[in-house]
Amino acid sequence: MPVAVVTDSTAYLPAELSGTYDLTVVPLTVVINGSEGLEGEQIQPAEVARALRSARRPAVSTSRPAPSQFVEAFRRLLDGGADGIVSVHLSAKLSGTFEAAVLAAAEVGDQVRVVDSETTGMGLGFAALAAATAARNGKDLEAVRLEAVTHAARVSTLFYVDTLEFLRRGGRIGAASALLGTALSVKPILHVVDGAIVVRDKVRTAGRALARLVDLSVEAAGEGDVDIAVHHLEAADRASALADAVAMRLGDRLRDSYITEIGAVVAAHVGPGVAGIVVHRRT
Repeated sequence: MPVAVVTDSTAYLPAELSGTYDLTVVPLTVVINGSEGLEGEQIQPAEVARALRSARRPAVSTSRPAPSQFVEAFRRLLDGGADGIVSVHLSAKLSGTFEAAVLAAAEVGDQVRVVDSETTGMGLGFAALAAATAARNGKDLEAVRLEAVTHAARVSTLFYVDTLEFLRRGGRIGAASALLGTALSVKPILHVVDGAIVVRDKVRTAGRALARLVDLSVEAAGEGDVDIAVHHLEAADRASALADAVAMRLGDRLRDSYITEIGAVVAAHVGPGVAGIVVHRRT
């Protein structure tokens, strides 16, 4: 039987790939004003965006899956005949999800390997898809794990936010960086480095920030073939424009391009208006 691949709901895989890859997704939880639900199942990003836009300061938070959720998923897959499991998750510096999966793996046994992608969104998604492809091609447990690790290292995640306030509230970026990003109406561009979110660049207007986001994405692509994923929150037109701009610059080096709305968990930490580009270098 093949190796099974598990990821979490922050991979934000494109809808057009649904059913194409054999992946088990374990959801994170979102809490809005005391009402909690599973990301993508009970709470959608639009609900988070409405709460964050409300005049009254909302209480929006997120939490990792319980280790028991992973234990249930792992045992179901093993009982179903899987030889082993590779479980690929968002950065351990951004969430306790990786830790929960590690605790569950210790309880289930040595058939499970857990990978910290050191990113999120389709940075995580590309790593999970590479692992699922290796599993489908009959690779063994260690080879599937290595595919996840290798492709996670080949992604660059860049994004623009209208404000750093939501990242500061959630503890995903330091207060000093948040203050720097809001001073003089600076518009921040961020990226993920070694699993942490840091300020990459600062410009004065949203238009210049988005243009700079394209420049940085093309720079991250290097000279080889790449895939990209553009993320947004209730900003589909902005995302389409970004995808078109990057495609024009990359030409025939661009292989696959996706546009996906981010889910409720990341939405809770970045806020409305976010636009991000994930670059996946194929080699």
